[in-house]
Amino acid sequence: MATIVKGKRALGPNDHGRAMTLEEFLAAEAREGYKYELVDGRLYVSPEANLPENRVEVWLFRKLDRYSSEHLEIVNYVTTKARVFVPGRPGITNPEPDLALYRDFPLHLPFAAARWQDVFPLLVVEVLAGDDSDKDLVRNVELYLQVPAIKEYWIIDIREDPERPTLIVHRRQGNRWRVITVGFGGTYKTPRLLPGFELVVDPRK
Repeated sequence: MATIVKGKRALGPNDHGRAMTLEEFLAAEAREGYKYELVDGRLYVSPEANLPENRVEVWLFRKLDRYSSEHLEIVNYVTTKARVFVPGRPGITNPEPDLALYRDFPLHLPFAAARWQDVFPLLVVEVLAGDDSDKDLVRNVELYLQVPAIKEYWIIDIREDPERPTLIVHRRQGNRWRVITVGFGGTYKTPRLLPGFELVVDPRK
């Protein structure tokens, strides 16, 4: 959704809140520089990552992708381009996390045969830069809880200083989240979800 076709109106920030079907959403052209999601059948437009946010995202992607390459039986796909379909909403809802990890991603299928509607991550991550904090701290907390496959939702909070972030972990416990906060320089482990993985909350490492 990033190509602009000459003579055709492209979606942009002024379309925030516009009602759309999934078919319209998938067929639409869109202005670059923005992220487009459907929430309850309406378009949600937010700015694309700025450079500090992107650097933190790439730092964490490298950590998790390295873990995946060494533990394919636990995580067999890591991506920065996921689309998560949330069941049971009033309309189509497909937030797009900054990072998503999958355990049983259908890598055996032809590329064109796989659909986001059919795959669900076990872990999702958002980098919180402050442009729209309610999206990550409120909206997505509710939405990701409604996806049973998601066992943890991480928020990397860089609002005060992108070089000294805070990790906010939402860990599933039944039908609610248990919230764990790890400050800059601290170490987070999740042995049930990612055995052997340790994250030092410092994007310079």
